[in-house]
Amino acid sequence: QVQLVESGGGLVQAGGSLRLSCAASGRTFSTYTMGWFRQFPGKEREFVAAISAGGGTIYYADSVKGRFTISRDNAKNTVYLDMNSLKPEDTAVYYCALGSYPPHTLRVATTNYWGQGTQVTVSS
Repeated sequence: QVQLVESGGGLVQAGGSLRLSCAASGRTFSTYTMGWFRQFPGKEREFVAAISAGGGTIYYADSVKGRFTISRDNAKNTVYLDMNSLKPEDTAVYYCALGSYPPHTLRVATTNYWGQGTQVTVSS
């Protein structure tokens, strides 16, 4: 069993930055793909970014490419999402995800574990 606990969400003005963190329990964190999704009110959860077990392969949604950076520290069992140049349309609940398959295949259906979600609100 794996538990994922997110932190770092909050309220920020447009153009600002936030760093989300996701701490994972369990000894096999370093063998899993990790990712971030977000969910807008009334919408389905959508992919944001994913990183391979060793950190060498990364994928981003087009909507965040160049503004968001995913990274991981396997020694700390933690994955991060650095969000810069935030826009009001980035306002959503952000979820950490753990999957068994390569990062380019990370989807809602292929995610094994989810965090509880953290709210990010960007004011205009």
